[in-house]
Amino acid sequence: MSEQAFRLRKDLDQPVLPPEWPPGFSCRTLRTEDARAVHAVMSEAYGEGRGVPGFDVWWPEFSGDSEFDASLCFLVYRSEKLVAVALCWTSAFLKDLAVRPDARRVGLGGNLLRQVFRSFQARHARTVDLKVEAGNKAAIALYERAGMYRVPWEG
Repeated sequence: MSEQAFRLRKDLDQPVLPPEWPPGFSCRTLRTEDARAVHAVMSEAYGEGRGVPGFDVWWPEFSGDSEFDASLCFLVYRSEKLVAVALCWTSAFLKDLAVRPDARRVGLGGNLLRQVFRSFQARHARTVDLKVEAGNKAAIALYERAGMYRVPWEG
């Protein structure tokens, strides 16, 4: 049985500050050749048994989804190494936010959230939602600091 999860939302009716990447870090959108590195970051960040299927299953399912748009997938690099990702669906849903353990606590998660929020504001979305496991206290704290709040599941 999976751990209890809930939905968080960010209203996009107020300006969102642009991300401020720490020195040595940069962000860009997904290219097909990044797929294996993205999968590796997610697997490392989420750990074993946390719902990341093997690459040969994950990539076709992810990239073949009707809500997939590579311009809504943000990749953070330190030099040439991919260290963090935010993968979004076109429905203004943050599907995955993952930061490698050795790149945590420098502000990448918060800056990725700003990137996501601003991108959906530019698309005229009113809100951005995500699902978080109830036991993931660090992620919940990050999302709450970014102004997200709990909402009931829809549909």
